[in-house]
Amino acid sequence: MGPLKPGDTVGIVSPSHVADREQYRAYARGLEALGLHVKLGEYIYRDTWGYVASAQERACDFNAMVRDDTVRMVFFGGGQGAADLLPLLDYGAIQRRPKYYLSYSDGTSILDAIYARTGLITYYGQSPGLYAAVSGYDRDQFAAHFLRPAPASHAESGPWRTLVPGRCEGCLLGGYLMNFALSLGSPYFPFPRDRRYILFLEESEQFHNVPDTGIFLTCIQQHPLMEQVTGLLFGHYADQVPPALLELLERFGAHNRIPVACCDDFGHGAHHAVLPIGRAARLDTQAKTLRYL
Repeated sequence: MGPLKPGDTVGIVSPSHVADREQYRAYARGLEALGLHVKLGEYIYRDTWGYVASAQERACDFNAMVRDDTVRMVFFGGGQGAADLLPLLDYGAIQRRPKYYLSYSDGTSILDAIYARTGLITYYGQSPGLYAAVSGYDRDQFAAHFLRPAPASHAESGPWRTLVPGRCEGCLLGGYLMNFALSLGSPYFPFPRDRRYILFLEESEQFHNVPDTGIFLTCIQQHPLMEQVTGLLFGHYADQVPPALLELLERFGAHNRIPVACCDDFGHGAHHAVLPIGRAARLDTQAKTLRYL
């Protein structure tokens, strides 16, 4: 698709929460400071269901951005409710009119569905809310993936922890742990069966404790997908990572015979790396590198 150019349009929608007018104006100004034009969805401020707009209204906004040839990126944040849209998305138009799709957290459901149903690479790790006062690392990540030719490797925000050493290759697949685990078995996430995967997953103590995290990992482990998984990179969980979480991740890797590392590069923390769902990569948990192929 090529990098975004000055003046290109980013379409912002809100599949998972009711947008706040003042906040979203600030988000738009932050993106405009990067030289981009911002278009907001018609229904992002609606609360038809009391906590969010109706599924039809949210899907209408999303599909309008998909079909609008002036929009080169569809950008949306988290919350609750993205899965409501999966039966209503125009996957045919998404495939015919390729563009960038960027989100995180609850947006996992949509990003993985688009990749699985169309083969289009989607992007996990950032939300429009970051751009009210974007950090240097987050801005550089956006620029690396969308304003310049695709990077050759992932840029770390800090040291990784190696839990199970090893090297592996595969297509990146993942997102927010709970949403990813709940998507397995859904007809809207028919992950391709003809390739191997490096999982990248993140969870947060804000929402789930270590036993909860274990439940979601067990659901993934017991799914046929695991036959195709070659490695795991786990994202930010807490400022002080509980030893029990590290032990859980180490057990997961050892049981499944895959390399595992954890980092603070992506997730619900201070750093918001962009990770391309569907892009082939090589993970080396001992050298602590993720290189794109």
